Amino acid sequence: MDSLEFIAIFAAIVSFFFIHTWWSNRNNLSINWPFFGMLPALLYNLSNIHDFATAILKHYGGTFMFKGPWLTNSNFLITSDPMNVQHITSKNFDNYIKGSDFYEIFEVLGDGIFNSDSHKWKRNRDILHSLFRKSSFESLVVKTIHNKLESCLAPLLNDVSELRTIVDLQDIFQRFSFDNICSIALGSDPNSLPNKLIEFPEVTFEKAFNKVEDVIFYRHIVPRFLWKLQKWLKIGTEKNYTESEKIVNQFLHQCISSTFQEQNKFNCTNDDDDSNFNMLKALVEESGMEKIDHKFIRDNAISLLAAGRDTISSSLCWFFWLVSTHPVVEAKILEEIRANFITKEENWLISLRLENLNKLVYLHGALCESFRLFPPIPFEHKSAVESDILPEWGSC
Repeated sequence: MDSLEFIAIFAAIVSFFFIHTWWSNRNNLSINWPFFGMLPALLYNLSNIHDFATAILKHYGGTFMFKGPWLTNSNFLITSDPMNVQHITSKNFDNYIKGSDFYEIFEVLGDGIFNSDSHKWKRNRDILHSLFRKSSFESLVVKTIHNKLESCLAPLLNDVSELRTIVDLQDIFQRFSFDNICSIALGSDPNSLPNKLIEFPEVTFEKAFNKVEDVIFYRHIVPRFLWKLQKWLKIGTEKNYTESEKIVNQFLHQCISSTFQEQNKFNCTNDDDDSNFNMLKALVEESGMEKIDHKFIRDNAISLLAAGRDTISSSLCWFFWLVSTHPVVEAKILEEIRANFITKEENWLISLRLENLNKLVYLHGALCESFRLFPPIPFEHKSAVESDILPEWGSC
């Protein structure tokens, strides 16, 4: 048998397996091909990946096993079943340890709350929960967001409205969230959001942070041996990761050093003095350290940045998109704001305080419904539709 005959027989066998696989799975949304797994369907639907993922999960009852190419160890169990999410993230959380592979993928987070197991995770959670319950922390959050809203976001959106210009709202909200979370967690505002419709500034730290997030996603979808090889050779995306991680670490350590450089004793300011509350100093106090552990502070600080940036910006994007597609809801929200805040003599931003926000019951219901329809993270909540607060979105 010559080489051409061998190739012809091999091609025929391969074709048979592919045709048989296609025929057996022709009614499935994602075919598990020999050698390639379900990767072809993923690549084909990459441009509409969210709709494709939603259709897949709906077809398989909310839980789906994605099988990657052979020998790549790229199989993923994907679930949108609320009971499964509760079982994994809450009820039996201790059973689902992250492990060494997870730690390597998210190595930039260090030993923060998202990248630790067992006692480290519980310790970080207790520390952060204690901080979040402080009235001084709440005051810091309200003051920081209000200042950024009044000085940058509102003037910028007003400028966009007057000029009738098309802008990337997601980019604006990401910059808004990034500036706020940096100010809250690090005590440093990168000023990535301008107050006028000009060319948005490129902040080195924000750009590096974005690249690090992209590489983390990349590590999820390529075989482990491939990105580990790239890291060892310092090529491709892993080269970008190394450079970006260095920039991120330099900025974080600069903020930490700036906070403590003149401190001989590491006691946080009294809770009664809300204006001087500092998140990094509070971390030191709550952890009971005798001396500053820069790695501990750095790991928890970057975890706060990761948690607070994309979740808030994503929520804002979906909320305003939903409002824009439901004029009745928009009219009621504006009516409620006008009734409680706006007068002819007063700028409504001046009276926008935490205690006054409790008056906005309909807006609260709209936000809850937006979270139900497009949750930024897995969480338990009561639907605004179920509580009859916002029936207008029931058809979404």
